[in-house]
Amino acid sequence: MKKLIITLVIVLVSSPFFAQSAFDKFDGKEEVISVVVNKKMFELMSKMKVDTSNKEMQEYMNLIKKLDNLQSYTSLDEGIRKEMKVTADKYIKTAGLEELMRIKNEEGTTRIMVKSGAKENQIKELLMIIDGKAKGSIVDARAKGASDEATVLVSLTGDFDLNEISVLTDKMKIPGGEDLKKATKDKK
Repeated sequence: MKKLIITLVIVLVSSPFFAQSAFDKFDGKEEVISVVVNKKMFELMSKMKVDTSNKEMQEYMNLIKKLDNLQSYTSLDEGIRKEMKVTADKYIKTAGLEELMRIKNEEGTTRIMVKSGAKENQIKELLMIIDGKAKGSIVDARAKGASDEATVLVSLTGDFDLNEISVLTDKMKIPGGEDLKKATKDKK
């Protein structure tokens, strides 16, 4: 009985470390542009030498130490785009995310969802779903016969302050960065 309890505890404690994201199924698909940065990469980046007189760079380095995972998936394929939206909606319900902000304009719709931490501005997870006109480097993919509509999922996990996000969007060129900046300005 003692061995059974110890085994059960080990399995339950270790499972979050090996858990897959709900969005991993989009990684590696030909119709999806994906960017995945894991905790190890953030740890390596945080050890880089930076000019301590540059306040913005110092803020960026401090934020990187707080991040666990960044996933960004973009698709122009109509079938994949539908699947991404359905997957995101299911995930929002099961993960206990709450809507921080929604922007709807002529370019499309952006939803920003968060899982809050212990403090008011503390975030454990941020999920951004962008559905609309393709922009930037994504537009180059249209040459393969895709439409000019794109869906982007961005998932960011860690233990960070919402006000720090604008620094990350500037440095890492995250899709939807302008919308994230608006969200952080509204919460300051």
